[in-house]
Amino acid sequence: MPQQRNFHHMNKKGTSLMNIRVLATSTLVGPYIDELGLRFPELCVAPCRSSAWKAGLASAEALIVLLSEPLTEADLDLCPNLRVIGTYSVGINHLPITSCQSRGIRIVNTQGVLTDATADLALTLLLSLTRRVREGEALVRSGHWKGWAPDLLLGTGLTGKTCGILGSGPIGRAFARRVWAIGMKVIFWNREGNQKPVDFGVDIAARLPLDELLRQSDVLSLHCPLTDTTRGLLNREKLDLLPHGAFLINTARGGILDEQAVMELLHQGKIGGVGLDVYENEPDLDPQWLVAPRTVLLPHLGSATLETREAMAKLLCDGIAESLLT
Repeated sequence: MPQQRNFHHMNKKGTSLMNIRVLATSTLVGPYIDELGLRFPELCVAPCRSSAWKAGLASAEALIVLLSEPLTEADLDLCPNLRVIGTYSVGINHLPITSCQSRGIRIVNTQGVLTDATADLALTLLLSLTRRVREGEALVRSGHWKGWAPDLLLGTGLTGKTCGILGSGPIGRAFARRVWAIGMKVIFWNREGNQKPVDFGVDIAARLPLDELLRQSDVLSLHCPLTDTTRGLLNREKLDLLPHGAFLINTARGGILDEQAVMELLHQGKIGGVGLDVYENEPDLDPQWLVAPRTVLLPHLGSATLETREAMAKLLCDGIAESLLT
C-alpha cells in the first residue's frame, strides 16, 4: 500500500510560503512528489484553496492539481511567475486552457499510462451490467438464495452484438480490443468527423456518423474528452436513436451525457442498463441515480490501480521537472 503522508505547508528545509517554486495540492501515489521536492526544495504541499495554497500562488512557477480541483483565469492572475500546471489526470477540462495558451503556461497531464486500466474498468462495467453481477451478489449476501434455477437472474449475451465507441483515441481502441475478444462487432465515432476506418490493433473498424452509429449500437461506450463539441452530446434526441434495450457505459466525463434523459429512459425500460464511473458535477451525485434501475455506479475508479497511479505520478513529476529546467 502507498505510504500515507500528511499535508505540510513548508518543506523540511523550512521554505517560506512567500518563496514557493512548486505548489502541489496533494501528495500522490508513490515517492515522486518527495523526489521532486529533493530536486526543487522550494516545494510546498497544501490543500487547494487553503490559506497556505493561496499564499504560495504569488511565487509559484509550477502548480500540481487533481482532476477534482478546477482552476480559473482568476487563479492565473494570482500567479505572475507560473510556467507550468500539472494535473494528475488525462483530462484537462478543469483547467483554463485558452488562458494558459495565451500566457505561455505549459500543461502537463498523464496521457498514455492509464489506457489499459480505464479500458479494463469499462469492460468491468459492461460485464457487470449484462450478467447482473450486482444483483447476484446482493442475492447471495442477503441469505435468500435458494440455489440454481433455470430463470435465475438471466442476463444478456454480448457475442455477435455491436459495440459503438465514442472516441478513437488510445482508451477507445483499447476497449475495442477487449470487446472484440469476446465476440462483439466494433464501430467508432470521433468528434473531428473523420470517416477513416480505425485500426485498433487486432482488426479494423468502420467510423460512422454519430446518428448512424447510435442506431446500430447494442452497447455504447464513451471514451471521448469533454470539450465544447462533446458537452451535452448525448441528449434525449440522440439517446432515442439507440436500439431498445441498449447498454450505456461511461468512463469518460459526466458532462457528455444528459443524465436526466438517461434516467428517464432507464425507468421506461428503453435502455437496458447503464454503467457509470463519472458523473456531471461529481462528487455531487444526482440522488436519482441511487434509485435508478439496472445501474452499476462506481466512484471514478478508471485509473485506480496501484501501478497506474504510480506511473501517473512519475510522468507528472517528470514533466514538471522538465518544464522548470528548460
